[in-house]
Amino acid sequence: MLALLCADVVRPDFAWLARRRMTPAFRKEIAHSRDPEGFALLEARVPEQVWTSSEGCRARTGIAAILVTKGGRIRDITVGDVLEAREAASPTWNNHTAAAYLWLRDWDLFPSDSPATLRQMERHAGQVSVAQLVDRYQLRCQPVRDLIVEYLAERQPALDYASLEGLSRMLAFNFWSELEVHNPGISSLELSAEVAAGWKARQATKTTRKRQPDGTFINVTVPRGRPRSTFTAVRSFYLDLAQWAAEDPARWGRWAVRCPITMDEISVKKQKARVKARMDQRTRERLPVLPVLVRTARQQLEDATTRLKAVRAAAPGAAFTVLGETYTRTKMYSGIDPDRQCWVRDTQGTKIHLGLAEHRVFWTWAAIEVLRHTGVRIEEMLELSHHSIIQYTLPSSGEVVPLLQIAPSKLDEERLLLVTPELADVLATIVSRVRGTNGSIPLVVSYDIHERSWNPPMPLLFQWSTNSERRAIGLSTVRKGLVEVLEASGLTNSIGEPLIFQPHDFRRIFITDAVQGGLPPHIAQVIAGHKDIGTTMHYLTIYPQQAIEAHRAFIARRRSERPSEEYRTPTPDEWESFLGHFERRKLALGTCGRAYGSDCVHEHACVRCPVLLVSPSELPRLEEIRDNLTDRIREAEREGWLGEVDGLNVSLAAAKEKIAQLAAQQERRSSVVHLGLPTFPQIAARAGHTPVGARQRGRTHG
Repeated sequence: MLALLCADVVRPDFAWLARRRMTPAFRKEIAHSRDPEGFALLEARVPEQVWTSSEGCRARTGIAAILVTKGGRIRDITVGDVLEAREAASPTWNNHTAAAYLWLRDWDLFPSDSPATLRQMERHAGQVSVAQLVDRYQLRCQPVRDLIVEYLAERQPALDYASLEGLSRMLAFNFWSELEVHNPGISSLELSAEVAAGWKARQATKTTRKRQPDGTFINVTVPRGRPRSTFTAVRSFYLDLAQWAAEDPARWGRWAVRCPITMDEISVKKQKARVKARMDQRTRERLPVLPVLVRTARQQLEDATTRLKAVRAAAPGAAFTVLGETYTRTKMYSGIDPDRQCWVRDTQGTKIHLGLAEHRVFWTWAAIEVLRHTGVRIEEMLELSHHSIIQYTLPSSGEVVPLLQIAPSKLDEERLLLVTPELADVLATIVSRVRGTNGSIPLVVSYDIHERSWNPPMPLLFQWSTNSERRAIGLSTVRKGLVEVLEASGLTNSIGEPLIFQPHDFRRIFITDAVQGGLPPHIAQVIAGHKDIGTTMHYLTIYPQQAIEAHRAFIARRRSERPSEEYRTPTPDEWESFLGHFERRKLALGTCGRAYGSDCVHEHACVRCPVLLVSPSELPRLEEIRDNLTDRIREAEREGWLGEVDGLNVSLAAAKEKIAQLAAQQERRSSVVHLGLPTFPQIAARAGHTPVGARQRGRTHG
């Protein structure tokens, strides 16, 4: 079979090759018989230690398999051939094709706009056209579908791709597709009151499945998080069409109809107040525990570094103990990546990659330090490069000041931040870690999640090497590492649940801490990169210190004017008497309302007592007492006990009065009280009957 493959007599598919074991003879014979010149040129371009490593052997196997399957020479291989080999073969071929793709791309055999790595091509699809964004939702009404596509095409120049995609989802899916599902055959933007009201109600709530304690699921209707975003997009859609219809009636005139969304329905004043209160509470809860999080990240980094040094010093197959834990190092690996030599097994036999663990801990620590010292957004931090660290010479003193240049991100504005000594140490540690053997920082390609496009190669600070491939660190890596540090810290919130830190929480903490430390808010606005100082104040979380101090002074002044005996610590007997008093106030019909320290003056005749607070739930018991008193009165009258009759009548009257009070209380709670405010028709009717002379006098007087 090898001879037939070398002679290009048969061409198997990738699945057939993946089921066979590729021996060194396969690589050697295919290279010698198919394209010896191409393999020689490729070997001259690849470093020797990479060519002979296990990664290099797998890459050569992948190239040989492509030649066997597709024919031709190395220069004839396309990006599609590599992708087909990666998709059709087994998952173990991922390493075969990953390094092979890098070699061929660096040889300029692929187009210049091809992705830097295969992994980037698989994880990120890039941008699509406006029509493709809308057609994802398969709208039935073709005229409305064409209108939405045309509208988005008009808005596209002023929007980034993420905003364009979100707008297409709200108009095509949340609005029109939802209308088509519940109103089959709808074809006009002019919605009736019933159709518009139904759509708004459905957008305001959603149905989710909730797991019960017994394992079953039930459907629960809950409010949506941000329904006003869709309302705002739809209202802008209608108003834009109305304005464009006045400017170009031939193109937009037939779509200018009444907007079903009113101005009040998109008001976010209350929502902003709720968000502000919730974010303030998050900041107040996380600001005091930030030092604990920083210490935990630092301790985890020190422990991971200690374990990594221990495993590198241990012999292959030897057991070693570090930080009270025993590991056994696995056999040596013939690859070029030194981190691959750090596989160990713990006492339970679980295989652990101490090199990868140290990587994750280091970059989590670096992210926490950069975020808390700069207050930058997470995407701005991940875009920091070696070019971002610049120097500025003060004109007055000639002192050199290090600055950190933040590239344009959310608001397309760059800014410069002063590098503090603590931040300088962190940046120096990062640069030392990512610097290559030649002293320079390798160039890596990052993906812009907002524009769905690839950035040009840059010496990014947040990058790492895995499987001999340089990658930019992504947002998910930072989030997962932050969760691991929080779990190790044991921090909890006010109700005892594990505390959650988001990368944006560091931005709020930075702004709050800076302003509380004396930084003027308008300077904090420039540092944070906000266009409006109101946004900075929205991030700012400050306790009402003046109100708190004034109130404390008022309480202290009032206490100083009263006898000091009132504020002494009660004795155990006094405290026991105090608690016992309230225990003795609990009665069968409710609670006694007498003051503390006073005895019952009615000799515990509770039904007659005016300070008895009857509980509404004890109404049946009170009615039973009333009926019993009535029976006793009849018995006393029959026996001629006139004195007993007088006493029982007093108790009966008191019982009836308390029953009437409970009934009145229940009626007040269940009834609606008219306050006498005039309604709109009443006001309009009075205004409509105003005498003509009075209206004329009003205009003349005005």
